[in-house]
Amino acid sequence: MTPRSTGAAALPPRTPPAVTLHAASVADSDLLDDGSVDAVAVQVAPGRDGDDALQPRSGTPQAAARYGIDLAELAERAGLTGAAGEAFTVHLPLPVGSSVELPWAGLPPRIVLVGVGDEGPTALRRAGAALARATRGLTRVAATVGAQTHHDEAGAAQAARAVAEGYLLAAYRQPRTTRTPDDERPAELVLLGRDGAAVAAAVETARTGAEATWLVRDLANTPSSVKDPAWMADRARRLGSRAGLDVQVLGPRELAAGGFGGILAVGAGSASTPRLVRLTYTPAKGGGRHVVVVGKGITYDTGGLSIKPREAMVPMKTDMAGSAVALATVLAAARAQVPHRVTAVLPLAENHVGAASYRPGDVVTIHGGTTVEIANTDAEGRLVLADALAWADATLEPDVLVDVATLTGAATLGLGRQHAALYGTDDALVAALTEAGRRTGELVWHMPLVADYEEAVRSSVADLRHVPEDRRIGGGSITAALFLRRFVGQRAWAHLDIAGTGRSTSDKHEVTEGATGYGARLLLEYLAALD
Repeated sequence: MTPRSTGAAALPPRTPPAVTLHAASVADSDLLDDGSVDAVAVQVAPGRDGDDALQPRSGTPQAAARYGIDLAELAERAGLTGAAGEAFTVHLPLPVGSSVELPWAGLPPRIVLVGVGDEGPTALRRAGAALARATRGLTRVAATVGAQTHHDEAGAAQAARAVAEGYLLAAYRQPRTTRTPDDERPAELVLLGRDGAAVAAAVETARTGAEATWLVRDLANTPSSVKDPAWMADRARRLGSRAGLDVQVLGPRELAAGGFGGILAVGAGSASTPRLVRLTYTPAKGGGRHVVVVGKGITYDTGGLSIKPREAMVPMKTDMAGSAVALATVLAAARAQVPHRVTAVLPLAENHVGAASYRPGDVVTIHGGTTVEIANTDAEGRLVLADALAWADATLEPDVLVDVATLTGAATLGLGRQHAALYGTDDALVAALTEAGRRTGELVWHMPLVADYEEAVRSSVADLRHVPEDRRIGGGSITAALFLRRFVGQRAWAHLDIAGTGRSTSDKHEVTEGATGYGARLLLEYLAALD
């Protein structure tokens, strides 16, 4: 057995930059005079109906007056439309000669014009993201983006949260393995003209969600030369113990004794043995509901004997994103002290090719005794999830059971990369997750559990077949969900297929290239709203 590198195991999680509140406006803030701020960001919006002229928003006229610059003219010259996600940086010139005194002397030497669109939460999240990318490499940025004089306390809090979320999420950069460490930190964001308990709480909520997303991204982006099931289990144990969670790790011996045939079969072809991790947060006051989140944890997926093409293997270090979402959710729930008990279950395996690899035609026994006929070893995710779901149903007594997985290419084909496929057995749970997705921008699309497709999981040699024998049935994401439903008992259950949303080939708004971290903020929002 060849050991993996474990040097990254002890590294603390990376955290997003600071976001602070500053009650003074851009007109009278002394913060802009002390040399600690590298840039001032102000906001512009599209013209009103029948008027093409950009509309300045709170702080922009005051900045123009303080700097002695016609910012509206500069914005128009730059071709800005005010659309959410636009950003243009004005680099102010230095004087020539000591006798020349410019109006902006002593003020931050950059002004960033940021489009805020319709100023709704989605638009402001995109504005915050654009600001993060426009100011990368700076140390401190002061911004009026999202501030409006007409906002009441709730409106000010919602706007500040959206801007902070977008900024913190887009400030993420993939960790790099290089000879020279990359020490660049994203700039601190100072929100001008904002204060009060409600706004501070909203910004803290944004930070909690962003930290969870950063953790998912870091774990999923970690190369599989480092990240195997043992590494992931150790990482989860360290983080869980540090957060005061109850942590249980099952190794190969315990998995065999417990009858976890799916996890063991998937991991049999790898030199890196599988694990199952449970982490539980219990609120100090007790009570509430018990929400169990199961996350697919395939630390690398070759497809096994049903081997993938080379191109399809390249992003497979992220095939454990579901387990990272589950881990980040329970850690963030503990940090936010949600009033519900939350458990994360991480079934971890590496689907490799080896002398002991499981084969098409095999029959494996899932925890609890259900037998499954194997038809395609590249459909391994539903096997490890089946074990974990059956175990959670039998031993954890959840009120709500949710699984998250980069499960099927069919979900990506059907919904693209903007929506995850959502299945469920409980209408209230589906509605709550849909609403949480709408509020966070992590969108879902409710998909049907089509009864006529049940024949796809029937087998003539076992209790179930894990992929359809008849390709004419189609609906690969649906048939995978129908398979998983067999292992959740009578629980209120939801399945999130994040194969499309969990990865991105480029930066776009608050989404970053590589692992996106999709799902952590959605589940935290759901927990925050759960009665």
